[in-house]
Amino acid sequence: MINVDKEYRLLEDLYFERIGGTDKEREAASIIQSYLEEVGLTSRIEEFEVNCADIKKASLEVLEPYQKSYPVEGYKNSGNVDGLESDLYYLECVTPVSKIDAKDKIVLVNGYVGMKNYKAIKESGAKGFISFNGHVDYHDDEVDLDKKELRQMMIDLGPVPGVNLKVKDAIELVDRQASKVRMTLQQEEGKNVSWNVICDIEGSEYPNEVIVFTAHYDSVPFSKGAYDNGTGSVALYSLATYFKEHQPKRSVRFVWCGSEERGLLGSKAYCEAHKEELEKVLYCINIDMIGSILGHRIAVATANEDVVHYTQYYADIHGFPLEASQGVYSSDSTPFADCGVPSISFARITPRGGGDIHNRFDVIEHLSKRILGEDTEFIVKYAESLINAYAFPIKKEMPQKMKDEIDKYYMREKKEK
Repeated sequence: MINVDKEYRLLEDLYFERIGGTDKEREAASIIQSYLEEVGLTSRIEEFEVNCADIKKASLEVLEPYQKSYPVEGYKNSGNVDGLESDLYYLECVTPVSKIDAKDKIVLVNGYVGMKNYKAIKESGAKGFISFNGHVDYHDDEVDLDKKELRQMMIDLGPVPGVNLKVKDAIELVDRQASKVRMTLQQEEGKNVSWNVICDIEGSEYPNEVIVFTAHYDSVPFSKGAYDNGTGSVALYSLATYFKEHQPKRSVRFVWCGSEERGLLGSKAYCEAHKEELEKVLYCINIDMIGSILGHRIAVATANEDVVHYTQYYADIHGFPLEASQGVYSSDSTPFADCGVPSISFARITPRGGGDIHNRFDVIEHLSKRILGEDTEFIVKYAESLINAYAFPIKKEMPQKMKDEIDKYYMREKKEK
């Protein structure tokens, strides 16, 4: 049904670091376009604005009760500070007590800074923050010092300067009871562009009814992103190729989303730019991480429970081991669901230790061409059953339960009635 050799060849050609808003992401977009051209499909690029920053200097020194400098990376778009000295506080979790104790201090948080931690940092009046990455059992030369940034919803709360260090250094800070530190962060902040690649195939019978397919093609720093999400990107190519050869009854649109790893920016930008067109979109099918040697297949529907039942029935009927569920999947399906479009994300999730993402260990050697082909072919058949349905069976509605989960995902405050 699909040419898995060609699909895998594209995966190999996309096997390089593709950070959103960089020349390498643009190069990847051009490669996808060239593959589409080879099979007679035209595509276009849509640019959208993203934040950018050039870190000039970032440093962290312990002043008391010992003296030591640690290698750090500055958080992009978190502002500037020159030699800020302050007491250090370990913000282990967000509680009323910890928010009081964090006031006027530089705080160390567990792992990366998510929205919950950042809101606590802002509300407490902390002067700065420190995050960490890595794994305590990895050798130091196996851990890259992650390059982090504040996402837009954090910037909207107001910038707080922050740096990131390795987990072993964070352990030393806590174990040796570092009590006073000095932080410096100098950066130039600005704007850049990222890119969505869009390809359309018009339906033969219902051209004004549209099914959108999405997958992000960017990666994170230090990662070639084979699994996350080179696999989804090449599956989208195979789907486009299939429907080029087998014209669908309903129109299909393929969107390779840029800058997903930076906060779903490509799909958010698409939905914002195509608000009126979304009225014609009946369903969004997202593919994010498939084809791993070890793993289990899932489908997460942000939609009515009927979608979950149909997807599970279809997989069972065709002998495809898959677990369908209702929920919010953190990828490019979510902005569509937030706009009222029933959405589903397909993935093959690796077991702990069986494959990694968001670091240098996301490598092509952990993937299987055979399984990538199996995953893609199932999604093709599933999608075709809906696209060519006599009457489209999925209702254009979003249950309140899903609306609430989307609000929770975006950490939006509920409006009082």
